[in-house]
Amino acid sequence: MYIHHEDIIIRNAVESDSQQLADWWNDGRVMAHAGFPLGLGITPQEIAVSLSTDSDDTRRRLIIEHQKKPIGEMNFRNRGNRTVEIGIKICDPSYQEKGLGRTVLSLLIDELFGRGYARITLDTNLNNTRAQHVYELLGFRKLRVNHDSWTDQLGRLQSSVDYELTADDFHNYAE
Repeated sequence: MYIHHEDIIIRNAVESDSQQLADWWNDGRVMAHAGFPLGLGITPQEIAVSLSTDSDDTRRRLIIEHQKKPIGEMNFRNRGNRTVEIGIKICDPSYQEKGLGRTVLSLLIDELFGRGYARITLDTNLNNTRAQHVYELLGFRKLRVNHDSWTDQLGRLQSSVDYELTADDFHNYAE
C-alpha cells in the first residue's frame, strides 16, 4: 500500500523500518495504552522476520510519514467476510493532537473500502478517550464495552471498547 496526501505518506513497513518499529514498540510510553507499559521487548530482527510475512490478503503493517519523517504506524488485518480490523499509533508525541490521526485514518479507511471491505473494526482501551473521540468523528459506532476484560503487563485489569464502521457511516476528513 502506498497513499500520498499532501505532506502525509502511508506506506508498507519494510525490513529497513524494523529498528524504528522496535524503538516505538519497546517504549512503554508509546505502548502503555495497548497494555504494554514496559514495552514489547522485541528485537529489530524479530520484527524484520515478522514483516516478511505481511501481505495485503492477510495483514499489513504500515508506516505513517509526515514531511518525510516517520511519526507512527498503522496496521490492518483481514478478518474474512469482507471485514478488516485496523489499528493506529501516532508514536511521536509532538505529532499527537494535531488532527493527523483523523486524517491518516481517513486515508486508510477510504483505501480499504475501495478494496472491497464492507466493515472496518477496531478496539481501544476504555481510558483512551482521545482515540474514542476521533473514531466517533469518523463515524465508528460503539458496539460494546468489555469491562475488566484483560490484564496489562503490570497485572492491572483493563477495559476495552469495540467499534465498527461501514461505508455509509464514514466521515472522510481527508477530502
